[in-house]
Amino acid sequence: MKHLLISVFLLMAGMVTVNADNITVNGTNRSYNVYAPKNLGENRPLLIFCHGYNQDANWMQNSEFKNDNVSMEAVCDTAKFVVVFPNGIDRAWDTGGNRDINFIKAIIEKMVTQHKIDRNRIYLGGFSMGGMLTYNAINKMANIIAAFVSCSGPAVVTPNASTRPVPILHIQGTADNWGGVQPALNPWIKHNGCPTTDKVVSNYNGFSGAKMHTWGPGNDGVEVKLLELKDKGHWICKEPQVYTGKEIWNFCKNYTLNKTSPNVSITAPKTGAKHLCFAPASGSTFPDITITANADDSNGTVEKVEFYDGTTLLATCTAKPYKAVLTDAKAGKHTLKAVATDNDGEQSTATVEVTLQALNSLTVSSAFTEGGALPAGWTTYDSNERRTGYSNGYSQGCRVLQFTGASRGFNYGLYFRNINGGTHQGWAKYGLADGGTTLNLAPGHYTLKYRICNWNMANFGAVELNIEKATGISIASQTYTPSINIGNTASNSFGTPEQQTFEFDVTEQGAYSIAVYSAASEWSDCIIGQLSLTANSYNDTGIMTVKQAASGKDQYYDLQGRKVTVTNQSAPALRKGIYIKNGKKYYLSPLK
Repeated sequence: MKHLLISVFLLMAGMVTVNADNITVNGTNRSYNVYAPKNLGENRPLLIFCHGYNQDANWMQNSEFKNDNVSMEAVCDTAKFVVVFPNGIDRAWDTGGNRDINFIKAIIEKMVTQHKIDRNRIYLGGFSMGGMLTYNAINKMANIIAAFVSCSGPAVVTPNASTRPVPILHIQGTADNWGGVQPALNPWIKHNGCPTTDKVVSNYNGFSGAKMHTWGPGNDGVEVKLLELKDKGHWICKEPQVYTGKEIWNFCKNYTLNKTSPNVSITAPKTGAKHLCFAPASGSTFPDITITANADDSNGTVEKVEFYDGTTLLATCTAKPYKAVLTDAKAGKHTLKAVATDNDGEQSTATVEVTLQALNSLTVSSAFTEGGALPAGWTTYDSNERRTGYSNGYSQGCRVLQFTGASRGFNYGLYFRNINGGTHQGWAKYGLADGGTTLNLAPGHYTLKYRICNWNMANFGAVELNIEKATGISIASQTYTPSINIGNTASNSFGTPEQQTFEFDVTEQGAYSIAVYSAASEWSDCIIGQLSLTANSYNDTGIMTVKQAASGKDQYYDLQGRKVTVTNQSAPALRKGIYIKNGKKYYLSPLK
C-alpha cells in the first residue's frame, strides 16, 4: 500500500512512476521494474540492468541511477528506449548457472510483446554481482544481446570458441577491486581479436578523475572499453561529466545484431602474437607471417578482402581463401588489418597486433602476474591436457599460482605437473608457435638463469631443462634437483630458491624453445619462479671454445642433434669434429 501511495504521488507530481511487474519463470514468481517513455513507438531498444548483492530493483533504479541533475529515465526519454531493473532471488543472482539467464530471456519476450522491442537492439548490464551475472550471460546470450556492460563486477569467464565477437563496456573505480578488472577483460580482448594495447583518453569528458581505455576495433568492428574512475569505490558514478546511465547508453547504441555490413575476422595470426629474435645489431631475422581471414555477408556478397600492414596494402583477394603474407618485416609492433567490402560498398574491418622484437636479454617470468592463467608464449602438458597461452580461468592443473605466505621466495610461479609419470610427459615450454610467441636465436653463447622449486614433493623431484629446436631436438640440457618444496598450499611460507645458471651455445640460426620437464614419476611437479635468457656474445658458428674430450663413456650430440655415446674414441664409427655436451662444444677425434 505504501509503494502504491508513493507511485500515485509521483504521478500527480508529474514525475516518473516505478512500474513493478511480475512473471513466472520455471515455476517461480519473479518481479522487475520497467520504465517505458511516453511516445515510445515501435522497434525501440531495450536495456536490462541488474542490481548488486543485497540490493533490489528499487534501489538500483531510484538510488544508484539518480542524482540531482539526471536519471536513467531521463536518458530513456531522450533516446527512446525501455529499461528494466529485475529483482534477484533473495537479493542475489545465479552467476554461474541458467536460473537468471532464463529470467532475463523471459523478460525479453514479455518486453517484445508489450512494447514491440527491436530484437536486434537488446542490451544487458549490471552492478557488482549483477555485473558478474552479465559476464556469465555473454557466452549464453551473445546471439540475443547486442552489447554487455558491467559496473564494479569483474568476473573471469573463458569465451566459447563459437561465441561471436561481443562488445563490452566495463566501469570500475580504482579503489574497488581494481586488480580484478584486467583479468576479466583479457579473455574477451583476445576472443574479439582486438589489439592488445589500449588507446587511452585521460581527463575523459573533462573529468580529471576518469580515463577511458579502448581495445579495438576487433573482429566485426567490436570494441572492449574500460572506464577507469580514480579513487572511486563500490558505487555507481554519478558525476555530472561522467554519469553512468549516459555512458551505458552511449556505448550500447553503437551495436545491433542485424548490421548490414559484412562480417570479417582474422583467423591467423593470434592477436598479441610475438616473434622474438636474439641477434647482433641489424642481424635480426623474423619469419614470414601468413594472415588468413573469414568473411561473409548476410544480405549480399563479399566483393573483396584487402589486407594491410598498418596503411601498407599487402594483398587484395576477390575470392576465398582470403590470405596474405607479410615478408621481410622490420622489428616493431605491426597492426595487421583485413578490410571486407560487400556488394553494397559497405565495409567492416578486423585487426590483430603482432610484435616483432629484437633483443639480447629477456626475463621470461615477468609475465607471471595473474593467478589461474597461462601466460602468452607458454605451452604446458601434464600427460593428459595440453594448454596454450594466453588462457585463463584455471583452478586446477598447469597454471600460474599466486603465493600469499607471510614470507615467500616469489609472488607468482608457473606450476606444471606429470600425472602419469612417463619420461618427458609433464612439461612447460616457452617459444612454441601455438603459445603465441616464437623464439629465434642467432649463433652465439647464451645463459639461462632460473629459480625453481617443487610444489608438492616432500622428497623432491629432479627437473630437466632443455634448449630445443622447433623439431623438438635438444641441443643442450641441464638437470637440477630443487631444495625447496612449497607444500601444496599457496599460503605457506617458503624461502627464495638459489639462482641456477645454465650456459649453452647455439650453432645455427633458427627457432628454439626453452623446455622444462618435471621428473619421470607420477604427480611429479615443478614451480618456475624466475626464468631469464641472455645472449652473452654472438659468433658466426656459435662455437666460442672447444675442448678435447676426455676418454671414457660419455654422452654427446652431433650438430644435427643426434645422440653419440662415446665409449672408445678409437671406435671406427666416430668421426673427428665438433660435438655438443650440455651446450658446450667439444672436439672429438680418435685417440692414438
